[in-house]
Parts: sequence; C-alpha cells; structure tokens
Amino acid sequence: MEREPVLELPDRAFVRHKNDTGVPSGRTVEAARRVPAPRVTVIIPTADGDRGGRFHALLAQLETQTFQDFELVTVTGDIRQGRAINTGAALAQGEYLLTLDDDSALGGPDLLARLVAAMDADPAVGMAGGLNRAPPDAPFLARRVMREVPRRQAPLVDTVTDSDLAEHGCLMMRKDAFLKAGGEHELIPRGLDPYLRREFRSLGYRVVVVPGAVYHHLPPARLVPLLRQFHRNGTQAAYAQVFYKEWLFETPGAHVSAFPARRPLSYRILRHAVNMASRLARGHVVYAAVYSAYALGFVTGYARYRKEQREGRP
Repeated sequence: MEREPVLELPDRAFVRHKNDTGVPSGRTVEAARRVPAPRVTVIIPTADGDRGGRFHALLAQLETQTFQDFELVTVTGDIRQGRAINTGAALAQGEYLLTLDDDSALGGPDLLARLVAAMDADPAVGMAGGLNRAPPDAPFLARRVMREVPRRQAPLVDTVTDSDLAEHGCLMMRKDAFLKAGGEHELIPRGLDPYLRREFRSLGYRVVVVPGAVYHHLPPARLVPLLRQFHRNGTQAAYAQVFYKEWLFETPGAHVSAFPARRPLSYRILRHAVNMASRLARGHVVYAAVYSAYALGFVTGYARYRKEQREGRP
C-alpha cells in the first residue's frame, strides 16, 4: 500500500477523557488507502510500523478481503492506544470504524464482510467483534496460553452473540455511536476495552461477536517476553487501580452480556488466589507462571503508585 502523510490533524473535539501530554515528536499519521465515500475506516495504531513484519503482513491481508469499500488510517509512534485510535477516528470518513492491532492477522478473506453484514442487519449493534482464535500453526507456548488464560481465546459461536469478548484487536463500531460515547479513554494505560464496551452499552447499543469472523492475535511465543508482558500488564493495572479505579470494570471470560460492573480489590485478590490454586491442581502451569508475573507487577506497581499518590504526583 502506498502511504501518504496527513499534514493537518484534527483536535479530537469529541473526546471525553482527553490527554494531549507526552505526544511523541516522531508520531506520524498516514492515509494508507483512500477511497471515495468509504463505508468503513480501518484504524491501525502501531508503535514502530513493523511489529516484526506482522504489520506489513496485515496490510497485505486487507488487500485480499472480499469487502474493499474501506479507507485505512495508520498512526505510528504513539504508545497511547486510545489517543491513536481517536486520532484515526477524527479523520474517518466511513460509517463504521474498524480497529486492528498491528500484530493481528485476519482469519479469512470474508472477515470484513461478515462484520459489516452484522452491523447492517441490526441497528442496535454498536460494536461487532471478531473471534480471536489460535491458528493451527501457532507456536506451542502461544497455544498453551490461549487455552489456559481467560479471554485469550474466544469460544466459537453460531449466531451473532452478545458478548464481552469484542476487543480492539478486531473491532467494528458505528462511528456516530463512538463519537457520542466520547471516544476512547486517553488517560488510562490499561482497561480501554471494558471502558468503551460499557460506554456503548450505556447508550443502549449491543456489543456482540460475529460467527465466522475469526482473527488471530497471539501472545508472545517465548517465555521471557511472555512473562514481561504479563508483568507490564500487572503494573499498568496497579496504576489504574491507584489513580483511575472508577474506570475499572469486570471482564468475564465467557459470552455474556449481563454481569456485575465492578468488584472490590479485596474480592479480585481472593479470586486470583482461588483461581491460582484451582489451575495448579489442573496442571495449568502456564497460567500459574503468567499470573505470578502479573501479580508481581501489580504488587510492586501498587506500592510505587500509592507512594506517588501520597506525594501528590499523578
């Protein structure tokens, strides 16, 4: 795909929780594909514009989709995912927005067509997510993670199904609903998916997953990078718990639409301990390893951020 820079960026006036601090000087926004009056705007945030070659592979996959009435906006170099997506949305001309992670892979040539059809069929659907699944050739460790760790792999469905497993890795949204919801939360480093799903539901929209809309978003295939990722996630969760706990929401691991919005920290800690014991008894050593790294990141991060909070530092 030929890409051209977007020279004038909009101010993201629709954003409810805006963050203009720390915008990287090297951030670039590019129109990687333009079509007149597109139905869909595909938005891909990427840290480095490569992601070990997976970003370019994703761009090539988009060119083979049966549905081609889309434009593509890429935002490179902004590690704030929410801000990057909002930047793309502010430039979007499509009726629908589709977010993809830069290391996602599309599971079939009709993925976009299936998502668009689900949105067209029911105006009450505000978000339509793909089903993240491990491909047959996935590395051994990645397959184990996706089997043992909740929410890493979505159960297959036969019909459009209300679910909390619609995620940014492959997520189509109505642009007008996205703007009405105030866009992505730009302040929190973690928890963007549950926050945005809740905002859409509060507006009366359904959040669903679509049968046959399979994509692949794999965890690291080597142990050390995997543990580092979960340790980082735990640290970011601690940051959100200390400074933004009002925006922390439950994330069930099954296809459900009704569930408690929040749980107290004490409940989540006890649940973690019970789950750890249960999974170890079932031989889920990968689960135990990654959530031990997560817990370590959370505990050390929580102590650090509480100290910063007492000192008046956000």
